[in-house]
Amino acid sequence: MDIIQLLPDSVANQIAAGEVIQRPASVVKELVENAVDAGARRIDVIAVDAGRTSLQVVDDGKGMSETDARLAFERHATSKIRQAADLFTLTTMGFRGEALPSIAAVSQVELLTRTAEQDLGTHLELEGSKVQSQEPAACPVGANFLVKNLFYNVPARRKFLKSNQTELTNITTELERIVLVHPCTSFTFTHNGATVMNLTPSGLKQRIAAVFGGRLADRLLSVDVDTSMVSVHGFVGQPEAARKRGAQQFFFVNERYMRHPYFHRAVQEAFAQLIPADEQVPYFLYFTVPPAELDVNIHPTKTEIKFENEQAIWQILLAAIRETLGRYNVVPTIDFDVEGRPEDIPVFNPNVTSTQPQPSAPSVRVNPSYNPFSSSSQTPYKGRNNFNFYEEVLSQGKVGQSTQQEKASGDAFGGEPLGDEPFPCNSHFQYRGQYIVTTVQSGLMLIDQHRAHIRILHDRYLGQMASAPLPSQRLLFPDVLQLSATDAATLDAQLPQLQRMGFDINVLGGGHVAVAAIPSGLEGVDTQRLLLELLATATADDMLPTEQVHGRLALTLARAAAIPTGQVLSSIEMQDLVEQLFATQTPNFTPDGHPVVVILQQEQIEKLFR
Repeated sequence: MDIIQLLPDSVANQIAAGEVIQRPASVVKELVENAVDAGARRIDVIAVDAGRTSLQVVDDGKGMSETDARLAFERHATSKIRQAADLFTLTTMGFRGEALPSIAAVSQVELLTRTAEQDLGTHLELEGSKVQSQEPAACPVGANFLVKNLFYNVPARRKFLKSNQTELTNITTELERIVLVHPCTSFTFTHNGATVMNLTPSGLKQRIAAVFGGRLADRLLSVDVDTSMVSVHGFVGQPEAARKRGAQQFFFVNERYMRHPYFHRAVQEAFAQLIPADEQVPYFLYFTVPPAELDVNIHPTKTEIKFENEQAIWQILLAAIRETLGRYNVVPTIDFDVEGRPEDIPVFNPNVTSTQPQPSAPSVRVNPSYNPFSSSSQTPYKGRNNFNFYEEVLSQGKVGQSTQQEKASGDAFGGEPLGDEPFPCNSHFQYRGQYIVTTVQSGLMLIDQHRAHIRILHDRYLGQMASAPLPSQRLLFPDVLQLSATDAATLDAQLPQLQRMGFDINVLGGGHVAVAAIPSGLEGVDTQRLLLELLATATADDMLPTEQVHGRLALTLARAAAIPTGQVLSSIEMQDLVEQLFATQTPNFTPDGHPVVVILQQEQIEKLFR
């Protein structure tokens, strides 16, 4: 009995839609890219409930005829290519002919479209890949797609959609990838009646400033290089624009967004000695490569792209960024060429006789009778013997004694977590402005002061966030910031939580906010950088339980407020820091798992002297 059967078109379309249409942002991406390919100069995106209820994309492109409008929803129907060889000469965003059939398979679609040659347009309605109606209609030139009830016939896919905040963030992210490569096109994005994005035609840097704020645009350096293999232009951020999370990083090739970890490492390599290893610098880099040397037909999303000469382009990219950093004096240079300078350092020359004064030669006095291994009284060093000095200190009882306060602190840092009693000592010592060194019974204890303070502040913030709002410090003048559409959407959802953390933030509209107060203890920090890191943390951790999100936010806040590496501490400050550290439940590690306390055992110390 034969068991292999052809699947119905509706089922095949739903299977294909699983790869192309994963969430509302996928619908926006495909429809907006089609509008760009149609030559649209203005594109409007309207979403309701982050795309769950409806998504509408309106453009003023060339539109479609009645026949094309019907045929566009058939699988593998496209106007972009005609034969396989066309895959190597692509100049359009789409080419697979899968987007519209995939959208129609999992939603209810209405289309209004008209070409400039027609007096009347076409109104088409589909539901689950089936055409419900088609009739003439009056409409402007272009296309108007309305997608309703996404995944209405795939309950499992609709059930696993994320929160509205996450889906809205994904939509704005997809739009950012398109608007950054088409600065001459107008874009608007409206969500639940509120304008999220309103961009007018502009230059590339002005478009970056309109999307992510003028402060970021002011910290960008221009990259521009042309070779026979590739042209690279765009911008990279200055080292001070680096962030731990949420850095704006974009690669584009032939006006198409791409992900490329290999090229990302080239950017990181160029900044290796300029920024900390755990930070990333923003960049907006545009590649122009002959289409025949690219393969974009790897995945339906078309963001994974293979280059024919990846290694050579990697070297070109690295050299271009390093040249940019040198051109803007970001990397300090040392000039060893001292020839021809009008004011050279004078050098003594005994063979030259001149009336002008010459520098005198340095004189060195030597005692030929000095023997460093001799203990005779002829030794010129007149200070007291070191052994006698320590004998004097011991006789006065200055070693081996400690006050009650020091004994109490010893109990604090030698408690249960380490199981080690402190050895009596006068005070804690600071090494290179980073480590606090003290003695315990088993050897030497080293504490990273920055990580220790992170541990203390994290537990404090987390405890206060669960009980009452953190105390605030009002700013003398409110700090006005401009946020991207993604960050603005995240702020709207996280505003109550940020207020409990001690922030007083007023939304001014248009992506602008005014920060009137910040949590106490953060005076002097970069307010915008801190707020952006908090928003990036909340965006990345939206799928986590609320308690874990609170923990991540508290950790970000603690990192900003912690004692920096290199800050000199007094004995009292070190004592207080150690006591607070060992009053926490887990003093040995930071909340993200980095060691705070290390003990150098006595046996290890003795081995060093063998």
